[in-house]
Amino acid sequence: MKHQLRLSALGMVNVLGQNPTEIYDKLINLDRSVITQNFKIGMDKITSLAAIRVDLNPLTEFPDYDCHNNRIAAIALESIFEPIKKAIDLYGPAKIGVVMGTSTSGVQATTDALRYFDLKGAFPENFHYRQHEINGLADFIAKKTGAQGPCYSVSTACSSSAKVFGSARSLLELGACEAVILGGCDSLCDLTIQGFSSLDALCRGDCLPFSGNRDGLMLGEGAAIFLLEKKSGGVQLMGVGESQDAHHVSAPHPEGRGATAAMKEALLDAGLLPKQIDYLNPHGTGTFLNDQMEAWAIKKLFDFPLPLSSTKSLTGHCLGAAGAIEAGILWLVLSQRFEKRLPPHFWDGQKDPELPELNLIEEPICLPDNQELYFQSNSFAFGGNNTSIVLGLRD
Repeated sequence: MKHQLRLSALGMVNVLGQNPTEIYDKLINLDRSVITQNFKIGMDKITSLAAIRVDLNPLTEFPDYDCHNNRIAAIALESIFEPIKKAIDLYGPAKIGVVMGTSTSGVQATTDALRYFDLKGAFPENFHYRQHEINGLADFIAKKTGAQGPCYSVSTACSSSAKVFGSARSLLELGACEAVILGGCDSLCDLTIQGFSSLDALCRGDCLPFSGNRDGLMLGEGAAIFLLEKKSGGVQLMGVGESQDAHHVSAPHPEGRGATAAMKEALLDAGLLPKQIDYLNPHGTGTFLNDQMEAWAIKKLFDFPLPLSSTKSLTGHCLGAAGAIEAGILWLVLSQRFEKRLPPHFWDGQKDPELPELNLIEEPICLPDNQELYFQSNSFAFGGNNTSIVLGLRD
């Protein structure tokens, strides 16, 4: 028997702000004033970036984990520290797990340390490998909160922090944990920017998902961290769908087979039909191939005008943190703390004749209160690693 699983609390930070209220307001109003335009890459390329514009304090209590990535995570963690502490007091630290998604972790710390080594012949005194290792993120959060249950990171590129929802649920269903701290964090770094530039995958101006003028993604950074508990009410984790089509190392399956399989599995897991989904946050990167395959996959599965909007044109594509951040956007809308308004889709309005007609939200849609609502979010990664999740609000 499946338990009801409540996402009890959310902490989030990205280019739009460092608290849910600020992020939600900028999403609804399509506020892109914080986007860095005309960022230069090398001699002849420019792009847009969604870089965080808040002060990131050093982690003086945990110097071995002090890197840009963990400093971002610390901001998101701070706003849900009290609910986590209450869970630890209630269940005991051994029953609190940590599962986090990331793609690069603190690799910029190592890049900077290697540059220092080239100049000085030795590594900086404050550099430690824990700043770089993939599990450094989860380890830092466990140490910061006092959680002593299972602790690990998931790294499957852009689906990393979507997959953690399935991992965390398993820990709860198996009885290994009574609550799990889960989410994702990724930060901008030289490796990511240069890597995506070499693939010619970055936008040159605005990121325009599903537009006929789309020319690439906009990289971003941020974190979203949840507390998941076996409780009824509130925003519920309803379903998780995962697939692996292994079509190509970086290109998605042209017919969206893996994407369709993940969406169907999430619906089946949630016990829902496609027509019961009220809103979809697609992967929607703004790259030619992803948007093409995803648009057709959505159209085939949802044979009605399902409201949808890609939010990556505002938050940036936060890679290993994207799944958790976009789940956080679903949580923001579903949460009783806000009027339930669906975020609009930012683009230039230029349709691609090669794509099917999609119901892209042009203005914020107000949803009625006191009813069941079900939202879905997609995350697709290199290598055909696909995840889709369903969140719901029930009276």
